[in-house]
Amino acid sequence: MPYAVILFSSTHHAIRAEKKAKENGFSVKLIPVPRHLSSDCGVCLRFSCEKRETLECLLQKEGVKMEGVHLLE
Repeated sequence: MPYAVILFSSTHHAIRAEKKAKENGFSVKLIPVPRHLSSDCGVCLRFSCEKRETLECLLQKEGVKMEGVHLLE
């Protein structure tokens, strides 16, 4: 199943994003950033592609700073 990852500039933002997402019923997981992507903090948030728009809106509303979203197979 295809999934997506959100990159963050710091581990603090990644952990906060995971917490907010789980509090709102999203199935997410913090994972190491895939080798072909880059990130300042080394961890990213993995989630199902079908939830992308909703999750991005939630994190923006909560003030979580995202560096980028990447779709993966």
